[in-house]
Amino acid sequence: MKVLGIDPGTARTGYGIVSREGGRLTMIDYGCLETSSTLSAPARLLAIHQAVCQLLDLHRPSLVGVERLFFNRNVQTAFAVGQAKGVVLLAAAQHEVPVLEYGPHEVKVAVTGHGRAEKVQVQRMVQTLLGLAEIPRPDDAADALAVAICLAHGLRPAA
Repeated sequence: MKVLGIDPGTARTGYGIVSREGGRLTMIDYGCLETSSTLSAPARLLAIHQAVCQLLDLHRPSLVGVERLFFNRNVQTAFAVGQAKGVVLLAAAQHEVPVLEYGPHEVKVAVTGHGRAEKVQVQRMVQTLLGLAEIPRPDDAADALAVAICLAHGLRPAA
């Protein structure tokens, strides 16, 4: 089963696609969807939506996992992240792919076994769990792979 993990953001939306066969996880693809700060907010959101739709068409995941927005001191940043998340949810709905949301604590527990793990610990575990030669970069892509791993860990084999 293939899953798509998303770490939403307006400037950079991380994505990671992971396959789970039995207990084995395999990285299929990862990266960042970047938008230029010179674009208007609607144009940036459209670009994110179109890119997520392309990922959904290309990889045909069974599920999408999205990192849940946590309270941010910068309200403007929180709103922008929420808007990016909204267009990701829209793209998944248009493709009839179910979405599950995870908070940062849930992702850390699923990947490292500890909810207070540091970012670098999560990145190293993503590298290890997926058998990658290097820690995935940029951070947004590594975070999205962590969300995908969290989602994949929650999958139960069909009876």
